[in-house]
Amino acid sequence: MAGKITCYLDCVSPYSYFALLYLGNHREALESYNVDIDIIPVFLGGINVGSGNKPPWTLPAKAQYSSFDADRAKHYFGVPNLQTPSFFPILSLLPQRALVYIKSQHPQLFIPTFLDIFSAMWIRGLDVSKPELLSQVLSTRYTEPQTREILDQANSPTCKQTLNDNTKDALERGAFGCPWYWVQNSKGDEEPFFGSDRFHYMWKYLGLPFRDLELPVAGKAKI
Repeated sequence: MAGKITCYLDCVSPYSYFALLYLGNHREALESYNVDIDIIPVFLGGINVGSGNKPPWTLPAKAQYSSFDADRAKHYFGVPNLQTPSFFPILSLLPQRALVYIKSQHPQLFIPTFLDIFSAMWIRGLDVSKPELLSQVLSTRYTEPQTREILDQANSPTCKQTLNDNTKDALERGAFGCPWYWVQNSKGDEEPFFGSDRFHYMWKYLGLPFRDLELPVAGKAKI
């Protein structure tokens, strides 16, 4: 049994945060079945433009529903204090480009840093698109010279091009939002998946043993 999950995320998306938390909680189990996980920073704004999609808050019905859905999700994924910041949405190019550089130069710290950035924006209410605030977040894991280097390199042609290429790759694989996944199973077959509530479909596609949602008959529930 083997496979690979390529996951495209942007810090501007709370559902990307949920996805990264969930994959992290199941990383050991996935690795035990030889399923690799590759997290790819992308620019969600570019995906929306490239796919013709519109953010949910621009459509009144979606915006109204999202308030219910987001509240349910933040409790389910274990971040009940998550709140939409007053400055939302942000132009996420700087933090996403910084993550591109971190992934190439500090791979062991890439996912922890991604989680730091998510938490800073969605729990602490920091506008991580501002260099001085992103620097504050990065300084908890990196030395001052490393932090300066990350911010400098985030604006380099290489990181700009890599983020653009990542975003284009996601679009070519059908992306219209984040989190977006491209999954390859042990047979070599590949399919896309979308959202933070499709993991049971993903596990089935990968051929993994899992317990689906269970609803026992009243009075017969196992404690």
